[in-house]
Amino acid sequence: QVQLVESGGGLVQAGGSLRLSCAAVGLTFSTYSVAWFRQVPGQAHEFVAVISGRGLSIRYADSVKGRFTISRDNAKNTVNLQMNSLKPEDTAVYYCAAKFGDYTAFPASHRSSYNYWGQGTQVTVSS
Repeated sequence: QVQLVESGGGLVQAGGSLRLSCAAVGLTFSTYSVAWFRQVPGQAHEFVAVISGRGLSIRYADSVKGRFTISRDNAKNTVNLQMNSLKPEDTAVYYCAAKFGDYTAFPASHRSSYNYWGQGTQVTVSS
């Protein structure tokens, strides 16, 4: 059974940093692209970043480019999202999601592209 579990969320002041982690079980991790999305209550999921199975390709949303860094450790079946220079508008529930294959072959920023999702972790940035 495939399971994704996020951790690392919390409360931080504007300008601060957080590191989110997504741990996966039940799949051949290196063959899956993994993305981070975020959602504010009442709004649609927003694409944040995606990384290919071997970590050779990465893509970011314009809103986080230069502040967030996605990385993965396939030996540990984890994907991390380092978030620096956080802003109040980054406040959301952050989800990781996985799909088999290279993300360049499918609409990586579309929520519907992903087969597996974690339960989410809350990030709150105070002003």
